Amino acid sequence: MNDLQTSTPTSATLSADTPVTGETVTKLHNLLLDAPWSVQAQSFSASNVWYWIETNHRQNHFLWNEEDLARRMTVSAEEIAANKRAIDRFNQARNDATERVDELLLLMLGWVDEHSVRSEAPITRVPAGARLHSETAGSMIDRLSILALKIFAMRAQTKRNDVDEAHIQSSQVKLERLLQQRQDLAQCLNDLLSEARSGTSYFKVYRQFKMYNDPHWNPALVAELASSIKNSEK
Repeated sequence: MNDLQTSTPTSATLSADTPVTGETVTKLHNLLLDAPWSVQAQSFSASNVWYWIETNHRQNHFLWNEEDLARRMTVSAEEIAANKRAIDRFNQARNDATERVDELLLLMLGWVDEHSVRSEAPITRVPAGARLHSETAGSMIDRLSILALKIFAMRAQTKRNDVDEAHIQSSQVKLERLLQQRQDLAQCLNDLLSEARSGTSYFKVYRQFKMYNDPHWNPALVAELASSIKNSEK
């Protein structure tokens, strides 16, 4: 099966004005997945949608690594707790970036009020009769990022020399399925963006409202804070 991107691209393959498509998003997602992302510089400015597509992918990369570490069985509970807290941070940053992608894409399309776009309830402006799509372009791009990470990890499984042939063959079958899933999803993203440009379909900016990360909304954290204040007044 042919991958959407067979060679490893470089930052030079994408510019700030590169159109957002399933293929160009996949190119960015393939960038240097095996490199130390923590020391890589961002390739775009924060006002550009590609900055946030890249940020989303970075956070998914960090999240993936922490998820692996959180499954360890021979380390201390403190280390696992640290992994879990890191997962929360990266997951929040991932969702924040996804929302920013939707904001900027909808601004580019002209389907959202620019004065409300950063609010909790952005005002959508679409042609009469346009169909609301159940998934946003940003959430599709986030899913493509996860698929890129799965493909990278599964491809590595096909190259192991410490497993039997059955493991290699099983990994190869899964890899081909993941490549097909990514290709299908990339085409769905293309279709949504094309329909949004023509005014036949649209999507909205949705807020994830991750309440467990917010001390104002998580009831356990609210109770913890109240108990701390009560104890300090004694």
